[in-house]
Amino acid sequence: MMETKIKYQGFLVSESNGNYSGKVEQLEFAELQDGDVRVKVEYSSLNFKDALSANGNKGVTRNYPHVPGIDAAGVVAESKSPAFKVGESVIVTSYDLGMSHPGGFAEYIQVPGAWVVPMPAKMNAKEAMIYGTAGFTAAQSVYRLLQNGQKPEMGPIVVTGALGGVGSIACQILKKLNFEVIAASSNGMTDVEMRNLGASAQLTRVETDDQSGRPMLKTTWAGAIDVVGGNTLTTLLKGCKPLGNVTTCGNIGSGDLNMTVYPFILRGVSLLGVDSQNCPMAIRREIWSLLADQWGIDFSNQVISETGLEGLNSYIELMMQKKSRGRVIVKIS
Repeated sequence: MMETKIKYQGFLVSESNGNYSGKVEQLEFAELQDGDVRVKVEYSSLNFKDALSANGNKGVTRNYPHVPGIDAAGVVAESKSPAFKVGESVIVTSYDLGMSHPGGFAEYIQVPGAWVVPMPAKMNAKEAMIYGTAGFTAAQSVYRLLQNGQKPEMGPIVVTGALGGVGSIACQILKKLNFEVIAASSNGMTDVEMRNLGASAQLTRVETDDQSGRPMLKTTWAGAIDVVGGNTLTTLLKGCKPLGNVTTCGNIGSGDLNMTVYPFILRGVSLLGVDSQNCPMAIRREIWSLLADQWGIDFSNQVISETGLEGLNSYIELMMQKKSRGRVIVKIS
């Protein structure tokens, strides 16, 4: 007797004559392998990597057609992993999901059990995806600061990209932990936006893009969380107080770092890398638990947009034009 193929819907990006476009199509399940988990996706979220993947960026996704979506949250539908049972609520982010591996912009995903995180008791799928990889990266950045001895009494923390997904959540977690927050955004922000972030002040683009050529600047902040890279990261390091910490998790400005070693050897400043994609599972679970409890933020003042698979293209275009604000979550089922 021939096996019946089970179909489901997904946002499939295809290439034609060098042009890439995505639309909702019918997909088929692959056979579940030993150790794998099939998840019925309830929510996903849109990240910059997803927008790049949807536009054919080979640095993110090499082979097409492809289903993007580096985030997913839902319920285990089938499992060949001893760690997960049918009906369990779970989160899947990072690793190769949505990059080379079919991602969360679909009704189902199939992933290795080693990628799966149990949903914390105080969190649901929608909340998990409001955080998503962006929120996890923000929390991991704060986690790294604390691990390396950053304390509120040392002084204010600058957060770049403060109106974006990572920056906005990082600001609010820091505020909750009693840090003074200085917000930085390339387009500036209103007083209301600044208050919603929990920031006491903001920096202009000029203030985070020092062009003096000096090896060090007057110390103004005690640490920073940077999503921009390039000269912005250099400026943050040069203006950091002694023994302060600066995390880096993005390179939308540049991947280059042109500076001297003087802030490191004369002030003891530390540059801390944040890699959410391959974060060890023990730390990953701890950070998700913190987001579900002590580090949880108030979503009532958040800029949150919700769409289905059919509406993804318009939000992807906004993100590529750098006009997207806040978080975009994708309701799947």
